[in-house]
Amino acid sequence: MKETLVRLTSSLIQMESTTPERINYSVEFCADWLQRHGVPIRLWENQGLKMLTATIGPTNTGSTLVLNGHLDVVPGHPENFIPRVEAGRLHGRGSYDMLGAVAAMMALTADLVQQPPKCRIILQLVPDEEKGGELGSAYLVEQGSIGDFVICGEPTNLDIAVQAKGVLQVKVEFSGVAAHGSRPWLGKNAIVAAMQKYNQLATLDFMQESSRFFPVPSFNLAKIEGGVALNQVPDRCALYLDIRYLPTQNPADILDSIRLAVPEAQVEMLRHGSPVTTDEFDPFVQSLHQSTAHIFGKESVLFGQDGSADTRFFAQYGIPAVEFGPIGANHHGPDEYVEIESLVIYQKILKHFINQLEGKVNRHEIKK
Repeated sequence: MKETLVRLTSSLIQMESTTPERINYSVEFCADWLQRHGVPIRLWENQGLKMLTATIGPTNTGSTLVLNGHLDVVPGHPENFIPRVEAGRLHGRGSYDMLGAVAAMMALTADLVQQPPKCRIILQLVPDEEKGGELGSAYLVEQGSIGDFVICGEPTNLDIAVQAKGVLQVKVEFSGVAAHGSRPWLGKNAIVAAMQKYNQLATLDFMQESSRFFPVPSFNLAKIEGGVALNQVPDRCALYLDIRYLPTQNPADILDSIRLAVPEAQVEMLRHGSPVTTDEFDPFVQSLHQSTAHIFGKESVLFGQDGSADTRFFAQYGIPAVEFGPIGANHHGPDEYVEIESLVIYQKILKHFINQLEGKVNRHEIKK
């Protein structure tokens, strides 16, 4: 098992899935691997990006589990895509986020096809998660590829993320008056005006709130645009804000508070992503928690993710979804790695969890 997981994860790292062409090549590689291991697959395509699903088990009885993994990774230097094994760790871009989990899900599916479980398993291998997921997982959900419970193999160190903050990305544009740079008193500097208001925006009342899994929201000044020439007073400046709000907060209220704080500015919502609020006492969550304790030998922690993942597309339909992945570190960084033994444990946990699925609610009993 260990050799298979290392070999498969290493192959996925080498795909360098940072462009549509490379992502599609990775999907085709996975499709070929699964078919060679007896797994029936279906290829999908959306706006030039390929993805696949593989379904095993009965279609009309038992629960339906979705195992969701993304194949795209963030860009890096060429050496980041050369896998290497050191001290029980597999290093390489995407090893932890989340190609190791993908390899374990693929190997598990190939194992289960030999003795199909009494429940239904849908493996989804998707693109676009690192850029938002709308072209990958969101598309599959819209096409009806859903289940009773979803596990996204994001990096969690074998803990279980039952919640995730919502995403609110906002453009706040300030206007000024252009003038010659040698006579700034004749104009109004839009960049200075924006900077004077920034601290007020970053400390609005919604930033002082907390919830069950999160001590605070997050507020990131991600980009500033302003100015044309060094000898001119800038007449416009735009602040681009990346706000990760609590599941208990209302994004419309946050936008209203920003507009009230800076009535002189134009406030535009650029992107919104819903939070995830899976019930920590959901029977599927509790069963996964028990399987992890049984196989791993210690209790996993239920927690909330500051960032978002493809779980949100399922959560929008009332489907309980969690992030759950192997142990590692430094995702999106120069020395990303996954612990090889944790890949073995991860696959065993998923198999144990699947063996316990009989008797759980089915998707028709979930309130959409």
